[in-house]
Amino acid sequence: MTLVIVIIALALIFDYINGFHDAANSIATVVSTKVLTPLQAVLWAALFNFAAFFIFKDHAVANTIGKTVIDTYVTLPVILAGLIAAIFWNLLTWWYGIPSSSSHTLIGGFAGAAVAHAYLTKGFVAFSSVVEMEKIVKTLLFIFLAPLIGMAISMFISLVTIHRNTWIKLGIIAATSVGTWFMFLHFQRGKMDENLQKFFRVDKYKNEVAKNPDSWDAKVKLEKALSNFNRALPYLSQYDALGAEKVAKQIAGAVSFIDLETSKLKEIIGKTAKLDRLKKEVFYDETQKPRLETLTNKIKSLESLLIQHRKIGADSLAVAVSHTMGFTGSDEDKLKKAFKIDLTGDLKKEIEKADNSFIRYALLIVILIFVLAYIYIEKLRKPSANRTANMFKKLQLLSSAAFSLGHGGNDAQKVMGIIGAALIANGNISDFKDLPNWVPLACYGAIGLGTLSGGWKIVKTMGTRITKVTPLEGVSAETAGAVTLFMTEQMGIPVSTTHTITGSIIGVGATKRLSAVRWGVTRNLLVAWLLTIPVSAIVAGLCYWIIRFFM
Repeated sequence: MTLVIVIIALALIFDYINGFHDAANSIATVVSTKVLTPLQAVLWAALFNFAAFFIFKDHAVANTIGKTVIDTYVTLPVILAGLIAAIFWNLLTWWYGIPSSSSHTLIGGFAGAAVAHAYLTKGFVAFSSVVEMEKIVKTLLFIFLAPLIGMAISMFISLVTIHRNTWIKLGIIAATSVGTWFMFLHFQRGKMDENLQKFFRVDKYKNEVAKNPDSWDAKVKLEKALSNFNRALPYLSQYDALGAEKVAKQIAGAVSFIDLETSKLKEIIGKTAKLDRLKKEVFYDETQKPRLETLTNKIKSLESLLIQHRKIGADSLAVAVSHTMGFTGSDEDKLKKAFKIDLTGDLKKEIEKADNSFIRYALLIVILIFVLAYIYIEKLRKPSANRTANMFKKLQLLSSAAFSLGHGGNDAQKVMGIIGAALIANGNISDFKDLPNWVPLACYGAIGLGTLSGGWKIVKTMGTRITKVTPLEGVSAETAGAVTLFMTEQMGIPVSTTHTITGSIIGVGATKRLSAVRWGVTRNLLVAWLLTIPVSAIVAGLCYWIIRFFM
């Protein structure tokens, strides 16, 4: 337990460092345009970094980070080594004023430590058998895509903003608003589908079939899960009209939850018996296999009893299970609480997590404010350069707040994923959906406090060295960065806020003319980005090798 506490403490320290390392991303443009003083800017950014806690409920990015490494190779020393490497690289790049990616150093460190662990314990194994290649490939792909998307959006916003015909400008904004609304509505429906699949364990049984194609039991479970998912799916279309609670009740009335409840009870028993820990021991030590088989057979023998759990009741079932499994009195008390499951309530939560209506309406409000500002300055008042500049200085408060929200929602989740992986590895929880409420609160708090500490060296690079930024361009860059971060968060892809805002700043610079961008500085940044994952992985591997001598 001591090691878990150390890992949680280091993870929150990394989150704090991430806050002041990435503070520049949120405040660079607003400081360089002199809209806010550095102190005002960090207070503003810190406030909205923490406010993201109340907005982002479906922690898809955390889930992606935590599952970067295949469960078998996730151990507490692996997580510890990955965190130490990530902290080292973050502090090093901060010291030299290089805006590197905290996200990628964390992923690189986690993966590098896991590969070192695999090689030192199992000998040479395929890289793809240690890490989830799909998640790694997506992350690598967005090293290039995130800044390109940010650049494209910032160029679009800049070109629309400088268009002289106000009504054409407003028409383009209206069309873009409609497109953005439906894009995020599509993300919401996709997330609901994904969460429904997870609820019925379709992904879990697909993995079981993939690992053991000849398993009849796994195939039957997958067919049942897919059948239940397909029967429940049409009810999601009624979400906007009925809400999550009524939709969940309708699904519960149409689909039997008996198999799901039985499976959940087995998981609770397995967690109490520390089954997952024993499975890991068997992976490295075959002599433990008889113990695992005995324990697995005991849990299987309870199936006929578990099916009748509704008739028996949670307390009586806990007593019977404890007698069969040989659990102690304290374990029996825990089972009595844990057996009082409410799958309809759980389903309601899973559906609600996917709701992004707050983001959709917030984006529309922001767009409406922009539209009213354009009408006021260009139609109701006589346009002047000074008046326009003042308007964009005020709008930049809004755009920087939006970017800080996106930064908090994206980056705090990465540390949540690491803490979640540590709690699972230690047996405190069985899945990321069981993450305690204090974890996201602590992570958002740490990144907010870190942002308060600033990151003045990187502010200079981001705010002045890439290109000279005006208030208009600051608004364009921050808005583009915010939209990109909201999009990728909805897709569950851990992107770099550093890369995103850098691409956005390059976009506004290139809109004026290509020579306005200092491409030499940009080239150096790109080299740092490409080095982050491999260097972090190597450092983490060395850290793991050292840690092994002390554990």
